[in-house]
Amino acid sequence: MKIRALIFLLLSSVLAHTAQAETIAVAVAANVQYVFNDLKAEFKKETGHEIQASFNSSGKFVTQIMNGAPFDVFLSADMAFPDKLHKEGFSKAPPKVYAYGALVLWTRKDVDLGDWQSLLMSKSIDKIAIANPTTAPYGREAMNSLHYYKLAAALQAKLVFGESIAQTNQYIHSRAADIGFTAKSVVLSPEMKGQGKWIDVPVASYQPIAQGALILNYGKEHHPEVAQQFFDFIYSVQARAIFARYGYLLP
Repeated sequence: MKIRALIFLLLSSVLAHTAQAETIAVAVAANVQYVFNDLKAEFKKETGHEIQASFNSSGKFVTQIMNGAPFDVFLSADMAFPDKLHKEGFSKAPPKVYAYGALVLWTRKDVDLGDWQSLLMSKSIDKIAIANPTTAPYGREAMNSLHYYKLAAALQAKLVFGESIAQTNQYIHSRAADIGFTAKSVVLSPEMKGQGKWIDVPVASYQPIAQGALILNYGKEHHPEVAQQFFDFIYSVQARAIFARYGYLLP
């Protein structure tokens, strides 16, 4: 009888947990795509809740959200885009920095990255992939780095722009581009680690990218508890350790 009672209690607990589980929709900046798999798994392990993630450039998400896209939480690649949403009334609270992103130069060609500035100017490099600087913060900072080294004008004809970091990564990985600027989290991900060569872009040449999270009005109205749980989780010890493992700097 005691064993039956114990089994009944365990089953009741599992069923209650399952009944309470919810799914929230999260708009995720493309540079966070690989780290997000680990974040999603850890969040489900801790809470039982599921996350339906969409990946795109931050600028594209802003347009979608302002046109009524039903996202509960937004993880941006910068602070400007979520701040814009807050000022336009799409969230009750302002965005908060969850990580600082770093830029790398990545190639799958057998080239020497030691003098990467000269390499970019050489005839061996025909196409350089960069995310769209208008909608993708990593693309914007990549251009800032090229301007810093006075290379932007000379390399203009070689630049190939992806809609997001995700598309930029496709160009580099498929070798449609000879080399390209991307997020450090990409080259450290299990999916891409050890593929090709990469080098850190000197931080003096660009602004480390402050990335902000935002609970949107939709989340407050439809999934207030779970949206808040996920937002709080992003700043937890467990999440910070995951971000650090993927090369992000922590606030």
